[in-house]
Amino acid sequence: MRRVVFREMVLQRPRFSGLAPRVRRVLLALFLLQFALVWARVWWPGLLFGHARWPDGLLLVLANAVLLAALTCQLPGQNVMLAALIIAVLAGAVQCLNALTAIPFGPCVYTGNIGRELFPPLPWAVPLIWLAAILASRGTARLILRPWRKTRNYGFQMIGVTTLLTVLLDAGLEPFATRVAHYWFWNPVKLKFGWYTAPGVNFLAWAATTLLILAFATPALINKQPARGSAPDYSPLLVWLLFMLLFATGAAGHQLWPAFGLTCAISITVAGVALRGARW
Repeated sequence: MRRVVFREMVLQRPRFSGLAPRVRRVLLALFLLQFALVWARVWWPGLLFGHARWPDGLLLVLANAVLLAALTCQLPGQNVMLAALIIAVLAGAVQCLNALTAIPFGPCVYTGNIGRELFPPLPWAVPLIWLAAILASRGTARLILRPWRKTRNYGFQMIGVTTLLTVLLDAGLEPFATRVAHYWFWNPVKLKFGWYTAPGVNFLAWAATTLLILAFATPALINKQPARGSAPDYSPLLVWLLFMLLFATGAAGHQLWPAFGLTCAISITVAGVALRGARW
């Protein structure tokens, strides 16, 4: 009888669950080192590797690797890969639609600084930006909502908070992408309301697209057999805050003080709420 129970417990454990924590620690260390390099280049652009853009791309790849490894500690590997594929494909499809029609985000034009195209008209980095934004926001939302994880509406609250955090992350990204790194620029629109040339409809479209993606990806991200008393995972929060720190640093370096102030205020608020929820 004991052998049967033990065998069932082993079969119920997420695949690669023993290896994933060690892989995550290694990837997190590499991510932190790469972040330090990219952060230093924001202050001193020509300090290391001249004007090469590969450090930014590597930072994005490592951020996604950390987030996927963190998920693999909680879920079977096939679930994690399925969720990542859904997020990347749907985000890429919506961005392709926008590049061709300026719907739903607005007239955004990518520059060569964002990297090569995966295929016309989609740069390879764009789906990875969405993947990192949604996974980091969802992991942060789990910390914020930890005190309410057993309530009836927890799933809907998770989707709502994840969407809000993703939009807030984009609010920090836009000034950095348009004025600091010059990844893309926005053509003028009739409505004057915007944020560093990004039209207001862009942020509404980010919210709607995030909701659409989560509607399809969430079933793969649900742990059917959650571990009791599991410790909170802070790595998504760390990734989320470090990206906001990078955006705030770029804004300060280019004297974009409204962007700097808003990014700092958002980061401090989210960090406080997430840490409070994680201690529950």
